[in-house]
Amino acid sequence: MLTFTLGTFAIALNHLLLISALALATFVGWRVAKRGGENPESALFSLFLIGMLAARVGFVAVYWNHYRSDPWQIIDLRDGGFLAWPGVIALVLATLYRGWRRPGLRRPLGFGVASGLAFWLLATFSLAIYEQGTRLPEIALRNAAGETVQLADYKGGPLVINLWATWCPPCRREMPVLENAQQQRPDLTFLFVNQAESMQSVATFLETQGLSLSNVLFDGSGRLGQAVGSMALPTTLFYSPDGRLLGSHLGELSQASLARALENFDSVPATSSRKLPCPASAIC
Repeated sequence: MLTFTLGTFAIALNHLLLISALALATFVGWRVAKRGGENPESALFSLFLIGMLAARVGFVAVYWNHYRSDPWQIIDLRDGGFLAWPGVIALVLATLYRGWRRPGLRRPLGFGVASGLAFWLLATFSLAIYEQGTRLPEIALRNAAGETVQLADYKGGPLVINLWATWCPPCRREMPVLENAQQQRPDLTFLFVNQAESMQSVATFLETQGLSLSNVLFDGSGRLGQAVGSMALPTTLFYSPDGRLLGSHLGELSQASLARALENFDSVPATSSRKLPCPASAIC
């Protein structure tokens, strides 16, 4: 499961874990403060913001080449571009500084940050192990000709699967990024799996937007999203040649966040090219 869904509300599990870690840190800090010390609630929230800011700055610094042409993207947090280690380092240093300046906060803040950070690290590690243990679903889809194709037939090389719909604003915004990546990375196979829309509406959308995409497939009942545990759009999945899930991204992709996601394939052994289930045309 990649998302937690309640009705029409969906949140990525990694985001939910982060919020849960903050809640746990606040609770533990409050309990410790009752035995002596200051309530660390406001301090913990400010430390959380410092950590997130450092994580964003670290991400932008590492992937600066993708932001250079359009610096305004730096403040667009919708791409989920954060690096964990700068955020953790900034959080720990800021905690030490706060504890040094305010002795009454030392124990509550120390216990709160330690418990929240330990929970987040353990839960994130467990989620990564779970994700990488899942396999490419055995599901039948349709191509633009209305023919049935098996998703498993695309195994044999690195695979990027994007779940999208024309009515989804972040899906529309990230399409040029994915189109460019498909053209620049012929060593990867990109599948654009439309969710529950007609072939005609998708073809019209691609034509009016001037998009040229190969391997556009159709999932009329949304079974693929159910199988991978994500009913939110857009969702992008990254699979190894043997069909093992390497990573996932919920939400809009920017050039920088896609570049980071594609690093999942850096450790994947190169494979020989294989025949795809349909010809490489604008929509297949």
